[in-house]
Amino acid sequence: MTSSSLTTFLQRNLEELKNNGLFNQIHVLQGGNGPLIHINGRELINLSSNNYLGLAGDERLIQAAEAALRKYGVGAGAVRTINGTMDVHEELEVKLARFKRTEAAIAYQSGFNCNMAAISAVMEAGDAILSDELNHASIIDGCRLTKAKVIRFKHSDMEDLEKQAKAARDSGQYNKIMVITDGVFSMDGDIAKLPEIVEIAERYDLITYVDDAHGSGVLGKGAGTVKHFGLSDRVDFQIGTLSKAIGVVGGYVAGKRDLIEWLKVRSRPFLFSTATPPAIAAACIAALDILSNSAELQEKLWSNAAYFRKGLEQLGFETGHTETPITPCIIGDEVTTQQFSKELFEAGVYAKSIVFPTVPKGTGRVRNMPTAAHTTEMLNRALTVYESVKKRLGL
Repeated sequence: MTSSSLTTFLQRNLEELKNNGLFNQIHVLQGGNGPLIHINGRELINLSSNNYLGLAGDERLIQAAEAALRKYGVGAGAVRTINGTMDVHEELEVKLARFKRTEAAIAYQSGFNCNMAAISAVMEAGDAILSDELNHASIIDGCRLTKAKVIRFKHSDMEDLEKQAKAARDSGQYNKIMVITDGVFSMDGDIAKLPEIVEIAERYDLITYVDDAHGSGVLGKGAGTVKHFGLSDRVDFQIGTLSKAIGVVGGYVAGKRDLIEWLKVRSRPFLFSTATPPAIAAACIAALDILSNSAELQEKLWSNAAYFRKGLEQLGFETGHTETPITPCIIGDEVTTQQFSKELFEAGVYAKSIVFPTVPKGTGRVRNMPTAAHTTEMLNRALTVYESVKKRLGL
């Protein structure tokens, strides 16, 4: 028999979300997640994927995964610390370290796992964490797993960061102090002020931690935001995902060899979760090889992003302060934002609305993610739909 208190809780809160335009409907794709997707038998232009370079459906990755399936089977069969580490996992980590210009790297089952693993393995009671107020949810949750004092600083506000860093250091009550930031902020597309952050960190002896999920494969000739600023030897933790520009799934931490060795013996997702399937690792290796040998996909990505953003702005849409291919179309009101996304869907464009609590109330937006796989014709069709929906809703 279902608990009556649980039933009441769920019904009341689900209804509240729906009434406030905060309920998220999940759509099921019939096929791959490329520039065009199919939902309920309809073809739509896809502007909501993190598949920046179009590698999720790349034949070279598929062939690498197929070969690994035949050699290793479908699963690793154990955690990494027992006998779930295969040579393909080690090859991936070597190539990740080379890709990020660090001494070593450790791969995890997801990008979310990286932040849950790495922060809690190093930060403890008696420490402090300075965290940008717009950091990703996985960073927030990773901080919560520690017993460290979490101090938020205003988004990309270097004056506030220095103020908080000085106060924390001068207090004398913390053993270690870490500063954490996203490399690229996923809701607005702006880039962290890493040169200034690193200077402040070095002034106050802060551990530097950059989650570069949306920068890896996109900035720094593919190597990410840290490389983009030439700071590879001055950042302690570089966090990346294998599920966005790389096109597969998983995540990693790159840094000094001692750090990676520590994470292998102390980070809980590494110790207690079955290793990444070998076919996944092989596909990631194939993607890294592609990115290491050519910048063609990144160039196409940036070209498409600039073209689409200019088109939206010419139509009178606000795209905020984005500096990357992430292209928000800021609507404001949550219900209107949801309706805008729904109208786009009905007209053949898939661009999901992003509302509170993912972004602050009153800043709802439709987030567009042009990729290297989109054609100009696809982007033009999408812009035509945007124009017609804008007129229909009287925005």
